Amino acid sequence: MCQMKILITGGAGFIGTNVARSFGAQHWHLTILDNLSRKGSADNLEWLRQTTTFDFIDKDIRDSSLIDTLIAKCRFDVVIHLAGQVAVTTSLEQPRMDLEVNTLGTFNILEAIRRYSPETALLNASTNKVYGTLPKFSIRECEKRYCFSDDQPGVTEEEPVDFLSPYGCSKGAAEQYVLDYSRSYGIRSLSFRQSCVYGERQFGLEDQGWAAWFLIAHLVGRPITVFGNGKQVRDMLHVDDLVDAYRAAIRNISSVSGETFNIGGGPENTLSLLEYFEFLANLSGREVLYSLSESRPGDQKIYISDIGRAKSKLSWSPSIDLRSGLRRLYDWVVRNRHIFVNPP
Repeated sequence: MCQMKILITGGAGFIGTNVARSFGAQHWHLTILDNLSRKGSADNLEWLRQTTTFDFIDKDIRDSSLIDTLIAKCRFDVVIHLAGQVAVTTSLEQPRMDLEVNTLGTFNILEAIRRYSPETALLNASTNKVYGTLPKFSIRECEKRYCFSDDQPGVTEEEPVDFLSPYGCSKGAAEQYVLDYSRSYGIRSLSFRQSCVYGERQFGLEDQGWAAWFLIAHLVGRPITVFGNGKQVRDMLHVDDLVDAYRAAIRNISSVSGETFNIGGGPENTLSLLEYFEFLANLSGREVLYSLSESRPGDQKIYISDIGRAKSKLSWSPSIDLRSGLRRLYDWVVRNRHIFVNPP
C-alpha cells in the first residue's frame, strides 16, 4: 500500500507542527514548507525532528515557481495550507505584505494544483475575522464578559462576511478563491474559519496567540497590556481537536468540497480575558497583573462559533474540555520555562 503524501505549508508553526506530528504518527509521507519567519518555528522544527520523519523546504509561498515545481513533482494527496500572515496589527502596518502572503500565496497553491495535480485535496485555514465586528449582532455587557443579547449560541456560516481589516480582506479573498476553484475547476478544496486555537508548542505574541502569550508573560514577569476592558469573549479550540477536524475533512472531502466551516470550541468552550486571568491566577497562585489600553481596530467584542455544520457534515466536534486543555498548555509552558525566560 502506497503512503499518502501530504504537504503542510507553515508546517513549522504552532498548528503545523502539531498537524505534522499527528499525521507522521500515522505514516503519511510528510513535506513541510516554511520560511521560519515565525517566532519559535525553528525550535518547533527541531522538536519535530526528534520523533517524525519529513522533508523540509525552507521557502516562501509567494514563490510561484517553487510552488509550481513542488506540486508538479510530488502530486500530493492532500495540502493543508497553514502558511500566512496571521495578525491584524501587522496587516495594518504592512498591508501589501499581508495581501501578498495571504491572498497571492494561496492563489499560487491553487493554480499549481489546478495545472499540475488536480486530484490533490486542499484544506485552507481561514479565520473568524472574515465576519468583521458582527454589526448585526446585539451585544450586552455582563459582569466579566460580553454576551449576545438574544442568547443565541453563536455565529453560523450564513452570517454575511465583513472584511473590516486588511487581514480580514486578505484572508477573505483567499478563502473565496479556494471556494471558487472548487466550483470553477472541480478542485477538492474547502476552508475552515478557525476561531482561537491553543495548545502545546504555541509561542504566543501580543497580537496573535493570546492564550499562550498571556500565560507566558504572567509566568516570566513580562508586562501585560489588555486592549479594551478584558470582557472580550472567544470560543477556544485545542489544537488536537483541530487536527481531528482536518482528518474529518479529508475523509469527507468528496462531499464537502467547496464549503466553508466554522471550526472552534463552540458555545461550550468560551472564555473572556478577565475569566482567563482568574483561571491563571488560580493555577499559579498569584494575581495576574495587567494594564488597560484602547481597543484595537477590528477587534470583536464577542465571537463564538456555531459549529453545527461541522458536526453534521464532518461528524466532528471538540472532545477536549477548555479548562483541561488550558491546564495542558500551562504545564507545557512551566516545563519549558527556560525557553521563554531566555528566548532564542
